[in-house]
Formats: sequence, C-alpha cells, structure tokens
Amino acid sequence: MAALQKRGRHSGVVVLFILLGTLWEAGARTIRYSVPEELDKGSFVGNIANDLGLETRELAERGVRIVTRGRTQLFALNPRSGSLVTADRIDREELCAQTAPCLVSFNILIEDKLNLYPVEVEIVDINDNTPRFFREELEVKILENAVPSSRFPLMEVYDLDVGMNSLQGFKLSGNSHFSVDVRSEANRRKYPELVLERALDREGEAIYHLVLTAMDGGDPIRSGTAQILVIVLDANDNAPVFTQLVYRVNVPENLPVGTPVLSVNATDQDEGVHAEITYSFLRVTEKISKIFCLNVSTGEISTSANLDYEDSSFYELDVEARDRPGLLDRAKVLITILDVNDNVPEVVVTSGSRSVAESTPPGTVIALFQVYDRDSGLNGLVTCSISRSLPFELEKSVDNYYQLLTNTVLDREQVSLYNITVTATDKGIPPLSTETLIYLNVEDINDNPPAFPQSSYSVYIPENNPRGASIFSVTAHDPDSRENALVTYSLSEDTLQGASLSSYVSINSDTGILYALHSFDYEQFRDLQLRVTAHDSGDPPLSSNVSLSIFILDQNDNTPEILYPAPPTDGSTGVELAPRSAEPGYLVTKVVAVDRDSGQNAWLSYRLLKASEPGLFAVGLHTGEVRTARALLDRDALKQSLVVAVQDHGQPPLSATVTLTVAVADSIPDVLADLGSLEPPADPDASGLTLYLVVAVAAVSCVFLAFVIVLLALRLRRWHASRLLQASGGGLVGVPASRFVGVDGVRAFLQTYSHEVSLTADSRKSHVIFPQPNYADTLISQESCGKSEPLLIQEDSGFCKEEDSLVQ
Repeated sequence: MAALQKRGRHSGVVVLFILLGTLWEAGARTIRYSVPEELDKGSFVGNIANDLGLETRELAERGVRIVTRGRTQLFALNPRSGSLVTADRIDREELCAQTAPCLVSFNILIEDKLNLYPVEVEIVDINDNTPRFFREELEVKILENAVPSSRFPLMEVYDLDVGMNSLQGFKLSGNSHFSVDVRSEANRRKYPELVLERALDREGEAIYHLVLTAMDGGDPIRSGTAQILVIVLDANDNAPVFTQLVYRVNVPENLPVGTPVLSVNATDQDEGVHAEITYSFLRVTEKISKIFCLNVSTGEISTSANLDYEDSSFYELDVEARDRPGLLDRAKVLITILDVNDNVPEVVVTSGSRSVAESTPPGTVIALFQVYDRDSGLNGLVTCSISRSLPFELEKSVDNYYQLLTNTVLDREQVSLYNITVTATDKGIPPLSTETLIYLNVEDINDNPPAFPQSSYSVYIPENNPRGASIFSVTAHDPDSRENALVTYSLSEDTLQGASLSSYVSINSDTGILYALHSFDYEQFRDLQLRVTAHDSGDPPLSSNVSLSIFILDQNDNTPEILYPAPPTDGSTGVELAPRSAEPGYLVTKVVAVDRDSGQNAWLSYRLLKASEPGLFAVGLHTGEVRTARALLDRDALKQSLVVAVQDHGQPPLSATVTLTVAVADSIPDVLADLGSLEPPADPDASGLTLYLVVAVAAVSCVFLAFVIVLLALRLRRWHASRLLQASGGGLVGVPASRFVGVDGVRAFLQTYSHEVSLTADSRKSHVIFPQPNYADTLISQESCGKSEPLLIQEDSGFCKEEDSLVQ
C-alpha cells in the first residue's frame, strides 16, 4: 500500500514537472525543457516539432535527428507525435552527482538543410535518496576534564539528492550531557558535531550510547541513523593541532606517479605517548584513495596514480591528526589540478555527402563536422583549416560545428576525387593538431561532347579491295565517365551515283571501324566523301562530326582497249591499203588504243609483235602509227599481215594485240584483180561467200563509174551551153570556175577515194569496209550541195543525193 502511495505521489510530481517544465525561450537560439528524473522510458519531454516550426510528418521527411557526443543517448524523437521523449530511465545523481542545476545539452540536426538547433534539458531532482552516514557506528573518546561547549566532530553524512531533498538537519537521542549541532562550510556541506552540554565524570558514567538521526527536507522526509559510542577518558588535556586549517596546493596534471604533493603538520603540547601523532585520511572515496596516499607518520601526501585534469580538476581531502590517547584535530587539503596541453583535438564528421555533382553551385554544404578538445582554456580552443589550393572553404556554425562548402564550380574532368584534409589545431603551448581526411567524389554530368583527334581524315584504298574488309578506324574520346563517355558512331546519310553511301561503306557503331561493303572500282568513282558522327550516351546526348575522305587508288586491272582498227564482231580482220609507190615513212594506218586505268597504268606503248615481211613496216612506240620502213618492191606480197601489241606500264603490265592486213596495191582495180589471192583456199563455204562479196564490190564499182561518166557528160553539156550563152550574151561572166569539174577533178576524186578504201581478207566472213570519203581535195564539197547555183539546180541536187547514198 505504501508503495502504491509512493508511486502515486511520484506520478503527481511527474505530471507537475511536465506541465511546468516544458520551456521555449522565445527569440533565443536554444530550446530548453525540464523534466524530473526517474521517468519511465518514452515519457514526454517537449513538443520538438512545434518548437522547430515543423509539421510532425516533416521529422522523418527532412531527416531530423539528435546529435550528441560521448554519452549514452538519453532522449529520442517520436516521429509519430513530433515529441521529444526519454530514451531510458534517467538518474540525476548518476548523471550530475551534486551539481545543480543538472543540464543535458545536445543538438537537433535537420539533415536536408544541415541546420543545427541546440537543446538543453534540465533534469530536476526528486527525493529518491536517503541520508546515509559513512559509518553506521562511531566511537568518540572524550576526556573527562573536557569543558562544556566542547565540540567533537562526528562522521560525515551524505545525501545524493540536492536542494530541499538533500540533508537538512540532525537529531540526537535524548541525553542531558550531549547535543548535536551542524557546521556548514562554504560548499554547503553539513558536518554534525557532538556538543558537550555538561561536564563529564568518568567515575559516574564512562560510556554513553547515543543514536544520531540525519533528515532531509523532501516530501516525504527521509532519514538515516548511526550509533555513537562515547567513551570518557582520563585527562589528556592537549589535543594535536594542525598548523593550518586549510592546505591548498596546485599541481600540473602530468605530475609523475610517486611525486610528493604537500605535507600536513600537527603539533601536540603533551609529552610522551600523548604527543605521538598519526595522520590519516578522513572520509575519502575509493577513487581518491587510489590517486593519493598519506604517510601516517610524516603527513606527506603523494600521488599513487596519474592525474587527469579532464577527469577531475579539483580534489578535497580531509586529514586527521590523532595522538595516542585519542585526541585529534582535522584539517582540509584542497588540491587543484592544472591543465596541460596533453590532448589532441578531435574531429567528428556528423553528416555529409560522399559525392557531389560537378554542376553543384558554389556555396553548397558538403559536410558538417564538430571539433572539440578535452583540454581547457587556450589548450581547448581549436581552430580548423583546409588547404587553400582546394575549391572548398570552412564556415563556423554553432557549438564548435563547421560546415565544409564549395567556393567554385567543380570540374570532374580536371579532378574527379578530392582528398580533403581537415586540420584541427589547439592554441596550447606547444600546439597539438590532428588531421581528418574527407573523401569526396565528383559525379559526372554530360558536359563534354566526343572529340576526334583530327578535324578530317584522308584514307587511301587500292581498288578491287575485298568486300567486308576493314578500311579505316576512327576514334573519338569523351572525357566524361560511364554512360556519358560511351561513344557510338554513325555515318551521315548521303548518296553517290544515285545510291546511298551506306551501301558502299558501313561503320561499327561501337568500335568506329569502317568496312567496305563493295569492291571499289577506280574507273567507276575515285573518292568518297563521308561524315562520321560520334554520339555519347548521356542525357541529353552530345555529338561531334568529322569529315572522312576515301580516295580509291588505281590498280592495273584493265587491259588496253583497241579502238581502231575496231575489233570485228564476226572474227574477221581489217585490210589497210598501201600503194606500191609509197615512200619510206608512208603512213599506212594508225592503231588507236585506250586504257581505263590512270597514271602509268594507262601509259601505252606500241610495238610490232609479228610481221609477214620483217623490216617492211614499223610501228611508232608512243603514237601507234604504222608506217613503211622502206620502199615497197614488186616482189613484196600483196597481202601483208601485221600483229601489233599494245602494252601499258602497270605492275604487272597488261597488253592487247591486234592483227592488221595490209594490201599492197596502187589502185582499187589492182586490189579487185588480186583479191582472189587474199582468200584462203580452205573451206569451200568461205570461198563462195568471198566470191559473192567480190561480185558485189565489182557491181558497186561499175555503178559508181557509170555515175561518174554520166556526171561528166552533164558537166560537159552544161559547160558547152554556158559557152554558147556566154558568146550570145555574156550572162555567165560572174559564175566561178570552181563550180565546174573537169577530167582532172574526176581523176583526183578517184584517187582520193581509192586511198580511203579498206578491204578485209583472211576471214571466213570477209567483208568490204567503205570509209567516209575525204572531200577535202575534190572540187565538189558538201557545202556546195546545200546551195543552189543558177545553172545546176536540179542536177546538182540529184548528184548530192546519190553521193550521200554512196557514202552511207
């Protein structure tokens, strides 16, 4: 039942503290709350979401969390209610001991903006500890001659609570000789003292049993008791006396173990055993007893362990001097530990990104970290710095927090990884420093198009290349990374001779290797103009172009082609006419040939490969002209067979041959008379065909001669008529004489015609070729056929028609 009442009272106190303890200092940067100790886990502390100006749902969305250092997490955030709650049961005495007020400080971090808000929670004491004596029994020896009002120190009492819940007073069990009084010191400690109210008489009563009760001021009041045994001694009228009531000393924290700190000294005016003094610590904790030791005979205090200013900067010791009979005196030793710079600063990265995009604007927060030094004063004052060559800067935030920011636009292509060394240095002498390395990756964006090493390329490929063979490779470099640097290649759409370029050349989109889809022919086209485009795979993709010229190199793959004499379609060979009266160097004919190749592959040379009469004819090396090498003799055969070879200068050289048949005769009748000798005796079918051809040629020649005779008769008649007209009236005085043809003109015409006749022989299908007559040496030209003379209108027009039909 008592437990239930106690729990009810405790709950009432909790509700009271929650209602009155939640504080927000308007306009201040620090959020303050107060909460009683010993609350259950998850108890409400304050509405942190409301105090931060946030909605409850924003706590999780914006990454709000508690940031603290070096201690157990005492509080937590409830994301559903937006409240600050206790993370576990809190014991104020364990957390702050006798310090009042007991404040717990931490920071609230809003992750997305990297903002910090200091929070301070006061832990309010409740009366949960009972006053306790260091010893439950104490023996006090008092001389019987002690005067009334003498005071005798008793054992120390401690109460872990503070304020009204701490020790408030003492009560002594009923006795007429003694009372209890309290002595308070500057640090508000209360020491009970036994006060002698009446003189003692050892013979009357040598021992007194007293009960001392210590009480606090809590609600309800808690108390503790101790048994005091008072022994009345025979007179030893002088007690030891310390030379000082309080001893003070300052020592550095790096004092070696075993070094004397100070010596206390007490004197006793008595003599003998009553003056023998021993020293001892009074009311020392286990921790202090491990750090300091006291020589019981000399009173020298020395260190028995290393001192640490950061652990404790001040020690208060009570020393007692006692003589053999039991009289004593007490003194206080105050030891102050001086800080030395023996702790290096520490850097704790609270939050930050491991990577940042290269497009990040200047002033972007990269990391948030805290620096601290366990030393004090200048030894604990820390400054941070980074290299000035880096594109970053430090900005101080609240509560020894620093922000790492960019101060310029980053470029991943120049630096992709930054090793940022943060140096924290204190102001001690000598200064101590520490370095912390922060790695920052610069993430790539697609800000660089692929680039070709050259603005244009020229490729030379021999013709007749194999299909599907690789002919060239282009490579574009993209300084970006990953997919932004993945380059694909393509060819621009264009046409060549009506066909798409993609039908001639293809490109591997991944490697940039170009392949020939056809076997190129130099004689078909000599170059290809392409445009290669390189795309990256970024978003959006970037591209660049390069021009590629493919030049086809000529190969000697075409044999010379003979244009004249034209190769007959029926297997026969042409016949050229050479008069027997021809002088040496007479032009018989000319072999005309071309080569579709170019360069030296098309340089042609002519030579006489074979002749039926060696030495009779010669062939021009570069002109192909067939001329007589000597004068023709009567013994020379009518039919001369020549084989002319035409060869180019390629590697290897290619050649072609043509067979010429030269008929040696002065006129066409001679050719016709001896034409039978040109016919080969073999094959009676071929002999009959040749006979038909000879008869046809003879018939045509007879018709032609008849036509010439008629023409001469008409001319003579008109000439005679013109003479008559001229004699009668002189009307034809203005007619040019060149319009009339005489016997000499006819002879010249026949001679010219006989020089332009070509015959064929030595063929199963012999034929006669009538080239177009050359009228340059005649008196009648085609121009005259187009004009009407006054006297030759009808006849001349008929003659021109017949002449044209003969030429065809």
